[in-house]
Amino acid sequence: MEADIVIAGTGVGGLFSALNLPGDKRIIMMTKADAISSDSFLAQGGICVLRDENDYDSYFEDTMRAGHYENRKESVDIMLRQSREIINDLIGYGVEFEKKNGEYVYTREGAHSNPRIMYHKDITGKEITSKLLERVRELKNVTIMEYTTMTDIMVENNVCVGVEAVTKEENEDGATEDIPIKIYADDVIMATGGIGGMYKHSTNYPHLTGDALNIAQKHGIELENTDYVQIHPTTLFSRKPGRRFLISESVRGEGAVLYDKNHQRFVNELLPRDVVTEAIHKQMEEDNTEYVWLSMENIPKETILSHFPNIYNHCLEEGYDVTKEPIPVVPAQHYFMGGIKVDYDSRTTMEHLYAVGETSCNGVHGANRLASNSLLESLVFAKRAARKIQGLTNEPAKLKD
Repeated sequence: MEADIVIAGTGVGGLFSALNLPGDKRIIMMTKADAISSDSFLAQGGICVLRDENDYDSYFEDTMRAGHYENRKESVDIMLRQSREIINDLIGYGVEFEKKNGEYVYTREGAHSNPRIMYHKDITGKEITSKLLERVRELKNVTIMEYTTMTDIMVENNVCVGVEAVTKEENEDGATEDIPIKIYADDVIMATGGIGGMYKHSTNYPHLTGDALNIAQKHGIELENTDYVQIHPTTLFSRKPGRRFLISESVRGEGAVLYDKNHQRFVNELLPRDVVTEAIHKQMEEDNTEYVWLSMENIPKETILSHFPNIYNHCLEEGYDVTKEPIPVVPAQHYFMGGIKVDYDSRTTMEHLYAVGETSCNGVHGANRLASNSLLESLVFAKRAARKIQGLTNEPAKLKD
């Protein structure tokens, strides 16, 4: 097969790349499962935005502090300055964010000094990703191949010239068989997501197993910070196998508190994720328990039902009414800050090969991601990749003295 551009992954990084590429380019997108089984659909809390220039220093510092100052400052600057443009793009694609009296509402999460997070109930990722997928499906130049796994890239003279993959097809007997394919392309964008499928307890889909990282390593493409894995402090405790259900950080941002087995608070719930996670693990060890308790008693019932309907309903299915009782929570693997090393235009160390989203590492997150920066970072640097492929110049970083 031949294409101008191949994109591996149908999360926000892959979809936004496709939407920002010219309509005369033949684009093949592939995804390991169906098109909606990406972690982007699972994001609950929201997406950050620089509200105005007065918030710049504060937002920059919050991101750096959460990342233990190991972030690349230039990447952080680029993300902040392009955030409003990205939000406007999303609204143009039909994404709806929470409003009150005609004005957008902003919430706050852990380690943020100001409310700067736009959201859609507690299913922001689903709202953004589903609308982007709708827009991509309308493009005549884009073909989406579901149940197709990228197995390798094709390389000539250290230049990426396409991908190898395996796709599932039904034979005459109705049975499914794996068909190997090769797709030659001028440029390849890897947007294959995180590594949660490699963990017993993770909020990620189990089929996300770091495929692009393995391929990159095989070809000597530079990786960065592969030991920087974020554990989310609060997922609903369950003995059932499979993906862990996330209890969004916005719940704590709205006033939920963490209790030990004696109903005593033991941590400031709005500290960075790694700090809260460490406190929970320590408390579980002291109490000899498998979980701690998260209480929403300080949040009005109307707010819970309007802002967190998905969390409310899921907990109800598990036997907990969050408007009346605390729920058991435990930390679980959530996000990968490392990945394939890229520059500020999402280029890897191999020509004509780009990486965007969680599989890439442009240094925005440092050693620990700030809440609700993930969707924004993916979108900003996916758009920059698409522009670079077209030969357009991206805005450089404009760091303050």
